[in-house]
This record gives sequence, C-alpha cells and structure tokens, in this order.
Amino acid sequence: MKLATINRGANGARVAVVTADNELLDLVALRTTLLAANGVPEDMRSLLAAGDKGLAAVQTCLDHVLDLPADEQLKLRNSGVLQAWDDASFLSPVTDPTIILSIGMNYRAHLEEMEGTPVPPRPTGFTMTHPALTGHRGNIIAPLQCPDMIDYEGEMTFVFGKSCHNVSEDDAMDYVAGYTIANDISARDWVGPIFTVSKPFEMVAAWDHNILGKQLPTFCPCGPVIVTKDEIPDPHNLQLVVTLNGEVMQSSSTDDLIFNLPQIISHYSKFYRFSPGDIVTTGSPPGVGVGRKPPVFMKPGDVVEVEVEGIGKLTNTIVAA
Repeated sequence: MKLATINRGANGARVAVVTADNELLDLVALRTTLLAANGVPEDMRSLLAAGDKGLAAVQTCLDHVLDLPADEQLKLRNSGVLQAWDDASFLSPVTDPTIILSIGMNYRAHLEEMEGTPVPPRPTGFTMTHPALTGHRGNIIAPLQCPDMIDYEGEMTFVFGKSCHNVSEDDAMDYVAGYTIANDISARDWVGPIFTVSKPFEMVAAWDHNILGKQLPTFCPCGPVIVTKDEIPDPHNLQLVVTLNGEVMQSSSTDDLIFNLPQIISHYSKFYRFSPGDIVTTGSPPGVGVGRKPPVFMKPGDVVEVEVEGIGKLTNTIVAA
C-alpha cells in the first residue's frame, strides 16, 4: 500500500492512498459517500499509530472504490475525491513528525570519496527542524545567505509506526511502518573547516556549524509516498539513483550501508523515544556534489530527482529566494 499526504487548498492536508491506476484517493473527502471512510484517521501520524486496524480501514475504502462502476468512479473524479497523480499537490507524507533524524556517514563508498573520513564506530546523525520539510514537486529555496554551494544527498528513509524506546536489534523492525525517500539538501559553505581543524573543541564547533547548513527551510524534501513495510521485502537491497537535470549523479544500492536499519533503530532508541510518524533517513551514497572534482552544486532552475527501487521518485526544483 502507498500512502500520501496531499494539499487540498482550503481543505488543508488530506491523507490519501494510491490506487492501482496511480490516482490519489482522498480518504477524508470519501467520507461524504462512504461511511467506512470515517474509520480512517484524518492525518498520517494518527493513521500510522492505528497500525493494522488503520491500514485495514484504508484497504476497505480502496477496495470499495475500485469495485464501483465506471460512472460512479467518474463522479469521484469530477468531485476531486479521486485525483490524477500529475494533478496532485504533495506534502511531506508526514507533515508533523515529532523527530526527524538524519543518519550520516553510512555508505562505505561515500566515506571513500570524502577523503580522510573514517568509518564511525557507531551510527552518527543529527535532528532536523520541521521547516526543512517539503513534499514531492515542492521547491527547494536557495537561501540568500548561502546560495552558492547547495548539494544533494538522496536517501532511503523509514517511518515509525509505533512508539519506540530502548529496543533490541532483533525487535527493531517491528516498529517500522514503511519506507519513503528524502533528499538531505546541504549548504556546504561550512564543510571545509571540518577537514582542517585539529583541536577537539574546534572540531566540535566546525561540525556543529556544518550541520546548520542542513537545517534551512525546504532543505529536507520527503516523499512522495510511504510504502508500507509489507511491500519491501528487504530494505537493505534497494537501488538508489539521484539525477540532476537528467544526469545521473548518485547510483548505488542500500547493501552498501555501514549500519543497517535494526542497528540504527536500536542505537538511537536508547536515547530518543520515537513516535508514530517519526522520520529517519539512512545516509547517502557516493556521488554528492562536494565530493566531485570539480565540485557540482545546484542553482535555481535545476531539477533534482531521487528514485529508490520499490518506493518511487522524489522530484524537486531549486528556486531563488
């Protein structure tokens, strides 16, 4: 099952499910014609928290609509309950996670291209702020204060479906609801000092400043959908491709992850209490702009796309502030 959050203008954010014909079924709008739709929570966090019961309610709605005669389906299209993929306005699949955690330095080949970067002894990461989120086809705003070194980092991403704290690696995947895609956009203006400072506290300050370059508004595109866990047999064997204006920049498999999903979940759940809808990116493979010779950075007008096997394609355009 593929779930999305779409923007219905004055009606706000709506939970939707993707049909076999790649249309978006607005599950809230469906309530006017199908009583069973009232069993589907209105927002993605609540839907994921409802677990199997919530997904079963979505499946009931989907089955009902697909069984309707063609003329009844046409009525749903005319009323906007069914919406064509190309006409939909996507938000981040979860618009209000309590935690957005971005894992870094997690592909072996990426560390090799970033010369002098050792393999970390444990997972490393940082949290991001909500204003960084934007959806599929949303604009990435080139900041006025740092517009010249904007980099891409395509990442396979997972979403929690249960409250999760201090869990073992063996149990970790039980807390995952599904998978989506993120692009960890970075202003690289402050990455240089990380490789030149030598004193411990100077290193801490340099790293902290570099992380601020990942917090800017719209710098975490996410989506377009959450694919439920049952549709991805092995998240550690997925092809990931990033293109910039149609040119392949990153192409790798998640089998190159240094720390797998159970290790990431078990480690960070010792410290965080994750909630349904929380988002965790898993690191980016080689080919990032700052690691190229010469470096390649994005500018207004560029289109960046991240495609992950079995999940879909996340597309965004860089625009001037």
